[in-house]
Parts: sequence; C-alpha cells; structure tokens
Amino acid sequence: MNFPNPDSIHSNAAITAIGSYVPERVMTNADLEKLVDTNDEWIVPRTGIRERRIAAEHEYTSDLCIAAVQDMIERYGVNVEDVDYIIVATTTPDAVVPGVASLVQARFGIARCGAVDVQAACAGFASSIQLANGLILSGMCRKVLVIGGETLSKVTDYTDRTTCILFGDGAGAFLMEKVAEGGQGITAMHSSTDGSLGHHVYLSGLSPLIGGQPIQQHARLVQNGREVYKWAVTQVSEGITGMLTRYGLQPDDIDWFVPHSANMRIVKAICERTGIASERTLTSMGDYGNTSAASIPLALDSAVREGLVKPGHLVLLYGFGGGLTQAGVMIRWSL
Repeated sequence: MNFPNPDSIHSNAAITAIGSYVPERVMTNADLEKLVDTNDEWIVPRTGIRERRIAAEHEYTSDLCIAAVQDMIERYGVNVEDVDYIIVATTTPDAVVPGVASLVQARFGIARCGAVDVQAACAGFASSIQLANGLILSGMCRKVLVIGGETLSKVTDYTDRTTCILFGDGAGAFLMEKVAEGGQGITAMHSSTDGSLGHHVYLSGLSPLIGGQPIQQHARLVQNGREVYKWAVTQVSEGITGMLTRYGLQPDDIDWFVPHSANMRIVKAICERTGIASERTLTSMGDYGNTSAASIPLALDSAVREGLVKPGHLVLLYGFGGGLTQAGVMIRWSL
C-alpha cells in the first residue's frame, strides 16, 4: 500500500503510555523435552527461544489484555475512561463474538467508544497502529487504545515438534493520543499482503480450504516453516528496504528496530538483508517465544522499562506473518 509521503503525514498521533503483561506460568525448553522429541540445544540455535509464558486454564486473551492496560494505567497514571476507540489485535479471541475489544471496554467502563478486533496475525499490532493513526489524523478520535494480545498455547498442537516449540502467550498495550504538531508520533508506514500464500500459516475455521488449498480442521495452528522463512527473508526485507527508500531514510537512521519475534534466524536474516544493525534490534522471543500480535509491544516495553528507548528515538515497528501480511510503522518516540 502506498501511504502518503512524509510531508502529508502530520505527526500528531503519538504514543503517550505503554503497558504489558505475561502469564505467571513459564514453559522452558526442558519442559518441552517431556512432550516431544526436542531439546534446548536444538531449539535455541534455530529460534532463539529459551522459554515462553503459558496462560492458566481459565485465563484468556481478554484477561491478558486487561492486565496490560492496567499495568499501563498504574505506571503512567493515564485515564482510559475517555478513550474514543479500542483496537485489539489478536488471532486467539475469547470468542468470535463478542470481540476482545468489547470485553476490555466493559472492564474499564469506557462509555461511548468504538471497539473492534483486528485479525492480521503477527502483523496485527502494527496494522492496528496504522488504523489508530488514521482515526486520529482524520479528526474522528483524539484518544485510541491499541492492544496486542494472544493465548496461542490454547491453539498450539503439542504433538507437533516443529510448531509447539515456538508459541507463547502475552499482551501489550499502547495509548495513542492527538498531540500538538511537532516531531513526535507516526512518521512513516508500509503495508502489503500476498493472500495466495495464506495456506502456509493457518488456524482452521469453517472452510476445509484456504485459497483452494485443503487444510486440516483441528483448530490448531499449522505452519509451513520453510515457506514462511523464504517469504519473510525475501519479501519482508524488500518491504522494509522499500519503506526506508520511500521516506528518504537509511538503515543507520533507525535507533531501534522492533520486528515481530518470529524466530531469531528470520530476524537475523532480515537484518543482514536490510542493513539494520542487529545490536539495535529489540525482540521478545528469548523469554516469551513467538506471541504473534503481542510480540512487538512486549519487546518494546521491555526496552522502555530498561531505559533503552528514549524520547526522540526513531523506532521502526514491523510485523509480518499469517495472511501472508506485513505492516510497518515508524515512530518518533515521545515517552
């Protein structure tokens, strides 16, 4: 998608607060050795994942999202009762209807606000920021709550050694607000999709086919890792490079790169192809695994807590995955 050039994006939609939450239960690589034929020596070099968090039996995506918002409120002292819109990025909602965003609205008693779930898999959080940015820049909203939350453990096949080592649970939240004109906020965006490859990552629904391709209907995540790797390394790298070129940026202009934490091999390959330094790349996979829509805010919030990301830093958030969809957002950090 060809978004406007920098001169026509008025950077007055800024991140004013951030929060996150992960479940208490930790599943280590040693724990997985008891379930499938794998071990830490095999998992870490291929994925970079040492452990992941697992939601409790009666803990669902809405619970994680609500806890992430509560963390944001307690840390920044912000008020969410006057939020105009709630956008939740998730592939694992509590139910098809009502959406997770509606459950968040109910918990915080936010009156007269819109609420919608976005299903763009691992690109969901960056896509939701794009949508929130549009709502603010259009003048329709002044305050938007953007959340990425997943309970992937509930749809993971723990007999499949190629996928069960990857996924974990967690949630992260941003508060986006209209601020005075200036150098902070959203400065660049990019998005593209190749639905013809959608059958390489899926969670079955009503149809036995995806794009004419037969699928397994067992309500568990299925992924063709080899094909996803090829697509991510080539197409996502091209998407990032094209985004930088369009906005007149060089890889060294980016202070922090926050890609979806798919696995370390993919992230390293993307850094090599785009020229973005790996030491300026933030991920959450080591401690939390692949948390799909939650991976970007989890990684960024960890760095914010550590004092690494500072006001004025140029931060590139880039999600990619199921769809196959990719979405990028460049932010001049303001917290």
